[in-house]
Amino acid sequence: MQVGLGIREWWLGKRSGCYCLQRWMTTSKRVQDRSKKKRVHELEVATEKWKIVSKIVFLMELLKQEPEMVIPVRSLAHYRKQINLPKPHRISDFLRKTPKLFELYNDSKGVLWCGLTQKAEDLMEEQQRVIEEHTHKAAEHVTRFLMMSVDKRLPLDKIAHFRRDFGLPLDFRTHWVHRYPQHFRVVKTLDDVEFLELVSWNPAWAITELEKKVVPGITENTTSHTPGVLSLPFPLKFPANFKRVHRYYREKIQLFQERSYLSPYADAKGLKAGSLEFDKRAVAVMHELLSFTIEKRLVTDHLTHFRWELVMPQKLMRLLLKHCGIFYVSERGKRFSVFLTEAYDGLELIEKCPLMLWKEKVLNLVGYRGRKKKFEAYSDMSDVEGDDDGLCLLQSDSEVGDLHVQLEQQDTMDYEDPLVGDNSEMDVGEIA
Repeated sequence: MQVGLGIREWWLGKRSGCYCLQRWMTTSKRVQDRSKKKRVHELEVATEKWKIVSKIVFLMELLKQEPEMVIPVRSLAHYRKQINLPKPHRISDFLRKTPKLFELYNDSKGVLWCGLTQKAEDLMEEQQRVIEEHTHKAAEHVTRFLMMSVDKRLPLDKIAHFRRDFGLPLDFRTHWVHRYPQHFRVVKTLDDVEFLELVSWNPAWAITELEKKVVPGITENTTSHTPGVLSLPFPLKFPANFKRVHRYYREKIQLFQERSYLSPYADAKGLKAGSLEFDKRAVAVMHELLSFTIEKRLVTDHLTHFRWELVMPQKLMRLLLKHCGIFYVSERGKRFSVFLTEAYDGLELIEKCPLMLWKEKVLNLVGYRGRKKKFEAYSDMSDVEGDDDGLCLLQSDSEVGDLHVQLEQQDTMDYEDPLVGDNSEMDVGEIA
């Protein structure tokens, strides 16, 4: 890569009079090749149980939108992909595994219908109240998301991927985005693509969550702030079985922690892609974005959708995997999840917002008891949030279901273990 190459030139290369994406790829091994000892069992279990909840909540929200909150079971066949329930498994069997939330009955013509139990209806009403109480905080997070973007606007379709992660309501696209005209507005391009655009810059919101925790004098009530260069180390949380990695890279990790970087809210157009400062700022952006989420966890695919808008590296997964003290990438499924490690104690979130407590109530009614299994491979059926683990409910002989998974091998992501090979690109002194 040319030394003077700027961000736009890094992403776009002119060829034959038109612009096209340039990928600066490097050789690497599969993520599955990394040592099993570097997996955090507790966070793998956390991934499983919250994916299960996501599926149940998907069905509950689907029923809530029906006029009388009931739907013919055969109509749910259109949503097999969302709940990852391939044939020949029957949807009715899936629903019967959660009798505390779903009830089935036949009408006079013998058509099988599905509805919500009274407990489920009460939970949906509670969810609506909790989301409404959370809406101003969600508006702040969406605004700060826009403030971090290079053009101060983001495609509405992409933001919709974060609806549940940010605690946004079902009517996010149709009504909610118009409730805060003082913060953002919906605009359409000439080709009818909808964007959410920042209306006004709020200096009080241009302060990172890390600054609020460690910088004296900066709090939630700080009203005047100009984002610039930061020299703050990130909280590191290495599991016990990561000690060898920590010892191997101790000095280089320290150099990374001491390196100054540009605030996620500062103008990043002048940064050169591939530079040490560029990569550390990308870590700061991901740290900030994960701090906004309900579970302090995101599907990695949803992060990669914003590589251009948030000025992040093309090979974002490599960066996440290298910074194993800041992030943890769960290898469950076709689409992996990334955790903010500092936010977890074992498999539990340290600070739980009301929406997280609501999810725990749903989990208790599902009957998940978290039978411990070794996470040694990957499921061919497991997918993104709201799109997988439906089969977990079918693997139990009990009425409620002891939800667990049988993991299978699957090839997906690229990753190179720093302790397996001698590839200089895995040098933590460069980006970790």
